[in-house]
Amino acid sequence: MEHPLLETVNDPADLRKLTKDQLPALAGELRDFIIDIVSTKEGHLGASLGVVELTIALHYIFNTPADQLVWDVGHQAYGHKILTGRRDVFHTNRQLNGLSGFPRRSESRYDTFGVGHSSTSISAALGMAMASNLKGETEKHHIAVIGDASIASGMAFEALNHAGVSKANLLIVLNDNAIGIDPSVGALKEYLTNVKKDRQLAKNNIIKALNFDYSGPIDGHSLPKLLKELERLKKKKGPKFLHIITTKGKGLKKAEEDQVKYHAPGKFDKHTGALIVQPNKEEPPKYQDVFGATIMELAEQNKKIVGITPAMPTGSSLKYMMKKFPDRAFDVGIAEQHAVTLAAGMATQGLLPFCNIYSTFLQRAYDQVIHDVALQKLPVIFCLDRAGLVGQDGATHHGAFDLAYLRCIPNIIIFAPRNEIELRNIMYTAQLGLDFPIAIRYPRGRGITLDWKKPFEEIEIGTGVELKKGKDIAVVTIGNMAQNASEAINNSMGKERIAHFDLRFLAPMDENLLHYIFSTYKKIVTVEDGSIKGGMGSALCEFAVKHRYKNKIKILGIPEQFIEQGSVEELQFAVGIHPKSIAVQLNKFL
Repeated sequence: MEHPLLETVNDPADLRKLTKDQLPALAGELRDFIIDIVSTKEGHLGASLGVVELTIALHYIFNTPADQLVWDVGHQAYGHKILTGRRDVFHTNRQLNGLSGFPRRSESRYDTFGVGHSSTSISAALGMAMASNLKGETEKHHIAVIGDASIASGMAFEALNHAGVSKANLLIVLNDNAIGIDPSVGALKEYLTNVKKDRQLAKNNIIKALNFDYSGPIDGHSLPKLLKELERLKKKKGPKFLHIITTKGKGLKKAEEDQVKYHAPGKFDKHTGALIVQPNKEEPPKYQDVFGATIMELAEQNKKIVGITPAMPTGSSLKYMMKKFPDRAFDVGIAEQHAVTLAAGMATQGLLPFCNIYSTFLQRAYDQVIHDVALQKLPVIFCLDRAGLVGQDGATHHGAFDLAYLRCIPNIIIFAPRNEIELRNIMYTAQLGLDFPIAIRYPRGRGITLDWKKPFEEIEIGTGVELKKGKDIAVVTIGNMAQNASEAINNSMGKERIAHFDLRFLAPMDENLLHYIFSTYKKIVTVEDGSIKGGMGSALCEFAVKHRYKNKIKILGIPEQFIEQGSVEELQFAVGIHPKSIAVQLNKFL
C-alpha cells in the first residue's frame, strides 16, 4: 500500500513541514500503516488506532523531543514510534532484537519515559517539568497522555493532587474512550461519562477543583479542533488539562465494534478486520481458563468464595465468574494496591478472596502483600497469572521476580503447579481453609493436559514429589519447568542416571524431600522460570549451607538482567531453560 506523505516523515521536524490541510491524509496513511503491520506481525492495535490524530497533533504543535511527551500506557504509542524515525523498522515491533512494544528510553530520544505499566505518566511528566523549572528552562513543555482507565489509579490521583499546586508547565491530555483493555469501571468513569453529556458539569468539574486549566471535552479525531486547542494551551503557563473523546480501534470497523478482542487481536485480515482463525484442533486449555473454570466450579459449592481482579477480567478469565456471580466477582480497575487490601478486608470477615493479579502487576502492591496480608496472616488466595517469561510484551511484563520477592516474606505459602490438574487441586485445597495467605503462580499460555477436568484432590501443604528415579544427578524443578526438564532428561545421554523432583512449594519447602535429595545425589540441577537471584535455586543453596551439604549445584533460570521481547521459546533459549538448553547442561554435568 502506498504511503506518499508518511514516507516523507522521518522525524517530527519533517512532520512540521506539512501544511495543516495535509494532516488528515497523513492520519489516514498512518492508520493504514499500523493496520498493515499489526495484521501480520501481531501486537496492540486498538489503542494506537484511537490516538492517530492526537499523535500527529502533539508532534506538530510541540517541539519534540525538546518538549517532552510521555505516553500512558505504551499500548497507544505505535503511531508515535512510526513518526519518530522508526517507520522502516516498525515491522520488528515486539520481536526478538526488534523494537519494544512500549516506549523505551534507550530506544529513542523521543521516548522520554519507559511505560509498560499504567498510571505513571503524570508523576513522570511532573517530575520533568519541576526539573525544568529548577534549571530555568521555563519555555519547555511537558505533556502526559493518559487514558481514562489509567487516570483512575491511585498513583495518577496522587500526581494530580501534587501537580495542581505546582507551578509546573505541565499539560495532561486525557484520552477518554471509556475502555482500557476491558471496559473502564468505577465512579470516575461514570463521572467522565456525565461530563461528556453535561456542559455545565464540564465547566465545574473535579479537575478544575484541583487547580488545572481544564478544557474540553473535544473530539479527539478532529485534527482542526486538536490543533487549535493545543496551540492555545501551548501559550498558557502552569498545569493544564485537555479532555478528548476518542474511539478505540478507530478506522477499522471490527476493532471499533469489539474493542476488547481487538486490543491485541493476533493476526487478522487487514482489509476486513476478520481474525485469522487457526484450523480447529483439540488443544490443552490456557492456564487462565483453567483458573476461570475452576473458580466458578468452587464458587458454586462454597458461598464464601469471591473473586477480585485489577482491570484484567478478560486476561485473567475472571470474566466468567463476573457473569455468573456478579455480586461475588469484582473488577476494581487499575488499582493493584486497593485490590490486595480489599481482599484482606474481605478475609477478616470470613470470606475466601481469590485475588487474581498478573505476576508483574503484583509488584505494584508489594507493601500491601506484606503489611496488610502476610503480617496479619489473612488467608488471601493470590493467583499470579503470567508468571515467568511471557514473550513479546518484554521486560515490563515478564513475571520474573515473584518467587524471589515473595520468598523473603514470612507467613506466606508459595506454590507453582506443574500442570493444569495441579492448579485445580491447589485452588481446591486453598478454599478448604488455610492459616496463611497463599500465592499460586502459573504461566501465560496453554498447558499440557487435554483431560484436565479431574475430580478435586487435596494437596498436602509443603510437599514435593519425585517424578523420576535416578542414580547420579537430581534435577529439581518448580512449576511448568517440570515439562521442560522432563523433555531434557529424556533427550540426555544418560537419562537413567538422572532423577527428577518437582518441589511444588517454595514456601514452606519440603525439607524431608530435600534431605533425601542432598543425601542421595552428589550433583543437583535446579530449573525455574524465574529470577536466579533469590529464587528456588538460591533457596536450595541456603538449605545446603544451613545443613552443611557439599553437593555440586547448578542453577538454571532467568539471569540477573532484564529480559527483552521475543517468543517464549526464543527467550527460554536465550536464558538457558529451553529443553534443549537444559539437556546440554545435563550432558555437561554427567
